[in-house]
Amino acid sequence: MTAVDLAALRQRAASLRQLIQYHAHRYHVLDAPEISDEAYDSLFQELLELERAHPDLIAPDSPTLRAGAPPAAGFARVEHPAPMLSLGNAVTPDDLYAWRERLLRLLPGDIAILYTVEPKIDGLTVVLHYEEGLFTLGATRGDGSVGEEITANLRTVRSLPLRVPVAGDEAPPRRLVVRGEAYMSKAEFARFQAAQEAESGRRYVNPRNTAAGALRNLDPAVTAARPLDLWAYQIVALEAGPDLAGQWPALAYLARLGFPVTQAENRRFDDFDALVAYCVQWGERRHELPYEVDGLVIKVDDFALQERLGYVGKDPRWAVAYKYPSAEAATRLLAIQVEVGRTGVLTPRAVLEPVYLGGVTVSSATLHNADYIAERDIRVGDTVVIKRAGEVIPQVLRALPELRSGAETPWQMPDRCPVCGGPVARYAGEVAYYCENMACPAQLVRRIEFFVSRAAMDIAGFGSKQAELFVAKGFIHEIADIYDLPDRREALLALEGFAAKKVENLLQAIAASKQQPATRLLTGLGIHFVGAAVAELLLEHFRSFAALAAASAEEMAEIEGIGPRIAASVTAWFAQPANQRTLARLAAAGLPMRLPEATPEAPATLAGRTFVITGTLPTWSRDRATAIIKEHGGKVAAAVSGATDYLLAGEKAGSKLEKAQKLGIPILSEEDVRALLGWPAA
Repeated sequence: MTAVDLAALRQRAASLRQLIQYHAHRYHVLDAPEISDEAYDSLFQELLELERAHPDLIAPDSPTLRAGAPPAAGFARVEHPAPMLSLGNAVTPDDLYAWRERLLRLLPGDIAILYTVEPKIDGLTVVLHYEEGLFTLGATRGDGSVGEEITANLRTVRSLPLRVPVAGDEAPPRRLVVRGEAYMSKAEFARFQAAQEAESGRRYVNPRNTAAGALRNLDPAVTAARPLDLWAYQIVALEAGPDLAGQWPALAYLARLGFPVTQAENRRFDDFDALVAYCVQWGERRHELPYEVDGLVIKVDDFALQERLGYVGKDPRWAVAYKYPSAEAATRLLAIQVEVGRTGVLTPRAVLEPVYLGGVTVSSATLHNADYIAERDIRVGDTVVIKRAGEVIPQVLRALPELRSGAETPWQMPDRCPVCGGPVARYAGEVAYYCENMACPAQLVRRIEFFVSRAAMDIAGFGSKQAELFVAKGFIHEIADIYDLPDRREALLALEGFAAKKVENLLQAIAASKQQPATRLLTGLGIHFVGAAVAELLLEHFRSFAALAAASAEEMAEIEGIGPRIAASVTAWFAQPANQRTLARLAAAGLPMRLPEATPEAPATLAGRTFVITGTLPTWSRDRATAIIKEHGGKVAAAVSGATDYLLAGEKAGSKLEKAQKLGIPILSEEDVRALLGWPAA
């Protein structure tokens, strides 16, 4: 083939890509196709055959790549350029007015505020990265700071533009990061559900879970087979683009680039009373939309004001989610099953005749505890009323005794554990029943699950499946056995699906967890009533596990926020010889058993200073760096602002570093912070 022929083919492929992307945008985003499906298919087939014959013609933004790449071995972690924050909730008009009052107290009295109102899509949050207009990276929200890379899967979503702008001659921004929501429409979910049930008898729970499962599948071909769509609603980062003053022009810019935006449902208000009235009225018609929503999102439509208002905890002050009341439905209670939690708590769960509720097929629900069932005289066989609490967790509200036939049977908590057969006990002053067998397999798996989770020791690559497998194989009999897994390297390599790289990553993650602060270890032990906040209170007071173990319940109860019930639970846990042996093994394995000591010369060296942390530090995890800063009187914020005193930056620092540099905020390394504290170099 001559150079002229190859150039002609390359030009033809480029023209086909541009034309197919244009018509795909018309069809999937604008819902205004200009050509028939058959004509579109013929263009697509021509490009596909051209690329098969000449693979070097395949471009990164080719529509043919949407069919799915080969399955991946796992998901890489992606640090977001800015925190993917959650929102505070409002459930009544009064809540909305209270939110506005909080804003006004933080702003000048004569300032005029515009607000945007957008649907709150019930899908999976995704973060999309574009370089010079080309889609290069996609990730899940994850924990808000770090997500999972799902680029290949997102390429299969046909309403996601692979190159922007889709149409027109506007220059693309040099860098663009967009936050959106991947979802499955009600109609597509119904068709997909019917097809799956006919083929395999399998039923899916709801559109949201089906979409999330598709995007987090390791095989992009599976994702491609599910009819997913996308809404874009936030610009996270923008370089060499227009100067956008607020959310409303940002949404317009996204639509101009070719992103699907909920323009028909979006509103902007300068009259807050009108905004509240719209929120109330809109709730009556939300079920008419072709996709699932669970409320509206109200934002201050001014980026400068957003920056000024800042954040409280993990929630932006300048935005709030208006959530609608949960729907209810009636169905039959077929059975009551008992589940065993990581602390041995026995929890009754209702097995229901499947019923469609608020866009979800519900077949099980929580019954809370035995007292809840007895007080409401809920019987097996009853017709019961259920609702989705917070539009998420189904719960049984009450029985309808007027519909009883006489065949219904009262229920009691079993006196033996349904998993291990061990004795069941109920302690004075508590509503819960407990399995007293500490070796109960259900408890062990769930305790390990919690210990390795992000809320505790954050051991990447170690989840519920691994916990179940290692317990079943006899590798783990108690939590401390996790740190003996490096001695079982050969046995791990012999397990199905555990290749050398996977085993090495797991063992590295286990070793890295030893750098977590002592508060995380205390949280991970799963002591009754001891979560992250209580663990921090206890260790800030006693400083070490040894001092905590030696303390009396009365001493603990004197700490503000620690009541007699917590104190009794903690002292009882430390009094158990088996728990003492576990702690000794964890200490021997090198886990932190105390908080770092403040230097006597300057115990509050960082008092009054606010830090933001970004990137990967040489020896400290982010949690450990946060703990050290707080220990010495400093504060740690989620985002860079004018109130930030220092940015603690490590490798792969992103947009926080750029923003700090623009604002003239001092950039510190881990060694710089050590120097501030008077510590020796690492």
